[in-house]
Parts: sequence; C-alpha cells; structure tokens
Amino acid sequence: MVPHLVTALTGPLNELEQRVLEGMPAIERWFRLEWMEHTPPFYTSVDVRNAGFKLAPVDTNFFPRGWHNLTQPMLPLAVQAAQAAIEKICPEARNLLIIPDNKLKTTSYYSNLARLAHIFRLAGLNVKVGSIDPAIKSAKKIELPSGELLLLEPVVRTKRRLGIKNFDPCTILLNTDLAAGTPGILEDLHEQYLLPPLHAGWSVRRKSHHFHSYEEVSKRFGKLLGIDPWLIQPIWAKAEDVDLTRGSGTEGLAAQVDAVLAKVRRKYKEYGINEKPFVIVKADNGASSMPILTVRDAREFEALVASLKGKGESEGDIDVLVQEGVRTSERVNDGVAEPVVYMMDRYVVGGFYRVHPDRGSDENLAIAGASFVPLGFPDSAHLPQPGARLTASAPNRFYMYGVIGRLAMVAGAYELEATNPEAEVYE
Repeated sequence: MVPHLVTALTGPLNELEQRVLEGMPAIERWFRLEWMEHTPPFYTSVDVRNAGFKLAPVDTNFFPRGWHNLTQPMLPLAVQAAQAAIEKICPEARNLLIIPDNKLKTTSYYSNLARLAHIFRLAGLNVKVGSIDPAIKSAKKIELPSGELLLLEPVVRTKRRLGIKNFDPCTILLNTDLAAGTPGILEDLHEQYLLPPLHAGWSVRRKSHHFHSYEEVSKRFGKLLGIDPWLIQPIWAKAEDVDLTRGSGTEGLAAQVDAVLAKVRRKYKEYGINEKPFVIVKADNGASSMPILTVRDAREFEALVASLKGKGESEGDIDVLVQEGVRTSERVNDGVAEPVVYMMDRYVVGGFYRVHPDRGSDENLAIAGASFVPLGFPDSAHLPQPGARLTASAPNRFYMYGVIGRLAMVAGAYELEATNPEAEVYE
C-alpha cells in the first residue's frame, strides 16, 4: 500500500526540500564529519511532524520498540546497519543478549523483540532474549500472530558478567527505557558492552538536554544550507518545580507558555502563516505520569491547570518542557499521521506512519488507539532524486525525513556525551 500524502506541494516546505536535495553532497559530507567526531546512539527512532511550512522532530527515543512495523523490504538496510554497528563496537562478537522491558507484555511488544532478534541473527550473531524480571524463573515460550515462537529466558548474573544459562554474550542490547530506574543487575558490567548506556535511560535523561543539543545542531545545519533553523526545529523552554496536581509552580509555567507562544506568533507573522500557534506541555522526564497537554492560549492553560488540580497522586515538583506545537499536514486513510524514522548506528533503516483517526492535527498521536502504516512508495528506490519535479517527490520526502531524523540522532550523540557520568574532564 502506498500512503497518500496530502501535504501541500507548494510553499516553504517544498522550498526547504529543494534546498536539501540540492545541498545533498554538502549534507552527506557534513554528516560524515559529525560521525568522525561523535558516536551515534546505537539505535534511535524519531517522531517527525510535517506542518507543510516546517518539518521538525518532536520526540527522540533511544530504545525504539516498533521494529515489527518495518516492512520486509526494509530489513536488508537494518541488517547491514546492524553488521556495521556491531563490527565497530565488538568486531569479535558472537553472542548478543537482548534485555526486554519488564512492564511491556503485549503481543505487539513481543513481536518487536522477535523482529529485533531476527535482524541481529541475519547480521551473523547468536541472539537470545534474557529477562531481568524476577517473576521469570524458567524459559517461557510466547507464540506470536506470525507463527513465530519467542523464547524468554531468565538472566544469570555473575560477579562481572550477565548472561543466561550456557550463553555468555559479548554485547547486551537494552530494549527497556529504564524509566523506573537502573536495576542493580545491570550495573558494573565492565567486561561487556551495554547498549545503549545506562545514562540513556529515562531515570537519568531529560528532554530539555536533547532539545538544547538539537538547537545547536539545527543552527549549524541551517548555516550550512543558508536556511532559518526554525524551519527544522521547535522553539522550546523549560519551567522548573511544577506540580499540576497540587497547583504549585503554575505561574512560572504560564510565563513560559506565554513566552513560547509569543515567539511562535512572531515567526508565523514573518512567514505569513495564517494559523493559530499552540504549544505542547509535557514532563521533562520521560518517566513521569504527567499527561501531555495541548495549549493554544493563556485562558485555555488556566482551565487545564484547574481541571488537573487535585486529580491523581502528586509526583512532587518536576521540571516541565514547553515545546512549540508542530501541526501534521499528513493523512493516511483519513487519519491524522506522523512519520516515525528508524535508525541504527548512523544509518536510516526505515520507518512508518503513526496514525490516529480520533486525534487532531495539533494533538499528540502517541496514545492508545494509534495504528502503524509502513512508509510505502511505488517502488523500492528510496534514494533522493535531485532535479526531480517536486510533484513527484515521495521518495525525496523519505530522504527529507531521514535528514531530520539524522539531525536528531546527532543531537542525541551530543546529549549522551554531555550527560555521560564517566566522561573524562580535561581542565
């Protein structure tokens, strides 16, 4: 199936797209030089929003768990990327242990694990899935809708290594975001490669760190192409010490909401965009239970704060991110859609559309009820086509998505370097 993109094929996005295609040699050289200086996250997924006048990442995940949503034609790309990544990290690797998320026990999540294991087996590794869930005392077989069997086995921890019975891995791949904290069983594994590192987990990571890094990346990339960085990044701000349940810190949060909305209004006026701006208000810590809020003006914000006061358990004071809302102009089967780009090492390996029929173009789509439609094109050649007419630019848009995804991945590399607790400090 070929998703039908209803994005307008005139206006600033296509000008941006044309600029990116024309600058492709300079862009690819820029990325190569970045990867000579920085190590990409092992695997990454990026939620992208295409507003028709700008294209920007809104969320970056270091523990992607939708691998089963990639199509079969995308698998060779993923296998090649997996081979490159493993060769760079542990060339002599034979055994890979995947650690799943204890909380996720859905068929969908298990299908994701099976696809991930399949990719690394095709890359030439012996792969097993080892659970750190204390409830898993013996091997557990899970039958998947595809007919495959997924074998979950309990891990065994020795003094310095982690494995399972009769299986000693060189590399351990985490597919859990560590939102509940870092389990002791994963600490002090100095003899094995742990990917991604523990400080990539949500118990440590903050969204504001990522967007600070992305802001730096987009400014440098904008200078390379001669474009306004705003066309590829959301404006953002952070409010500290907020508890919406108790109603504390809301004045500072309201001030940041107003400030971001004012900046976005100025940009809309500069570009002649006749739409009402909005912001997304969400916890800076991805482990928080705070709901994601869409806010269009001060009055709406006051009403939302009033509706949340006294509801649910207080988490205490937390930091809150106020992020420029980026509409999505894309539709698949009449549902609002956003592309999600999947990468391994420094390579784009595929992606899909997250589609939600009951959400608006200015709302969060990553909630229950979302479905996933593979990124599909009339043929399998996803290479950019410089000089092609923009009305025939579906494969070009795939390249454009990949550029934005890789920019977020570069920002992810900066972020992990800046927050690495074991980084060497030179005075």
